[in-house]
Amino acid sequence: MQPVEFFKLLADETRLSSLLLIVQEGELCVCELTSALCETQPKISRHLAMLRSAKVLLDRRQGQWVFYRLNPELPKWALETLELTSVQNKALLTPLLKNLCAMGDRPERAKACC
Repeated sequence: MQPVEFFKLLADETRLSSLLLIVQEGELCVCELTSALCETQPKISRHLAMLRSAKVLLDRRQGQWVFYRLNPELPKWALETLELTSVQNKALLTPLLKNLCAMGDRPERAKACC
């Protein structure tokens, strides 16, 4: 992945917020991201598809859920950028994490979050 392509993906607030939440949580499904970001499912899915197409995210299916996680094969600089951005921007993430933890009916693997 080239830096220009990577940073263009981060330039959108929905994609950046989604990625930072995924960095914090390890993996999330579309329904969790729609709840955390207060956005519609089609919008979140469209942005996740862009990130998956760019190989920034990987997905896996578990029953009715599709979970997204960072691609561990991203260049080290890209992973470090996301991790540092996540750590240094608690003011952005705190309300999103609060929305996420307030969500009812989260997928089974995430019940320990809240």
